Amino acid sequence: MTTSTIDPAEVAKFQAMASEWWDPNGKFKPLHMLNPCRLDYITHQIAAEFDRDLSTARPFAGLRLLDIGCGGGLLAEPMARLGADVVGADAAERNIPVARIHAEQQGLQIDYRHSTAEALAAQGEAFDVVLNMEVVEHVADPLAYLSACQSLLKPGGLMICSTLNRNPKSYLMAIIGAEYVMRWLPKGTHEWSKFITPDELHDLLQNAGLDPVDRKGFVFDKLRWEWSISDSDLSVNYVTASVKR
Repeated sequence: MTTSTIDPAEVAKFQAMASEWWDPNGKFKPLHMLNPCRLDYITHQIAAEFDRDLSTARPFAGLRLLDIGCGGGLLAEPMARLGADVVGADAAERNIPVARIHAEQQGLQIDYRHSTAEALAAQGEAFDVVLNMEVVEHVADPLAYLSACQSLLKPGGLMICSTLNRNPKSYLMAIIGAEYVMRWLPKGTHEWSKFITPDELHDLLQNAGLDPVDRKGFVFDKLRWEWSISDSDLSVNYVTASVKR
């Protein structure tokens, strides 16, 4: 595999946690909590871009979708249920059998691969949608990685990319809060210096050949203990949608 943007230390972190992907109270509890919010944004962006009716049983039928950095399949499975032809790829090899077994147990057909964006691009793969969620802050070269993701999109294709802002608040919430206080994640899961501001990501996406068309924040309400989508608060977690020129 081509691994130019892979950071081996980052891959090793997720290899060590692979068996816990589907434990809602385990090391991936934050993603389980965030998932409904992520799915709300993803489904509405795809529906708007491809003129799909979310009230139908399989609104994404006929769309080929890549979940890059798929982990255990927390996003790949609902996308398959909505009718998409899903490929899930991850650089952490141990994630793939976990994802495959869980999909089989759910009666879902998902093409899971131990691979990278660069390797898939070299194989000539092409997708209508690329989900690129909480990955870009873990790679060695964000621009090269996003360029590889762009090359995987068909003309007019949609990429949805989420990551973490870099500021004192994100350090307090995502590092101190999530890893040290709440212990939702193992210490060292994230490196604050690798976080990317919304303006930086906007420029990276443009330089990779994509047109950013939307961005929103994912905001955690500590009183209601749930996530919501914000039009204005991108201070910690945020998501973007961009289209291939």
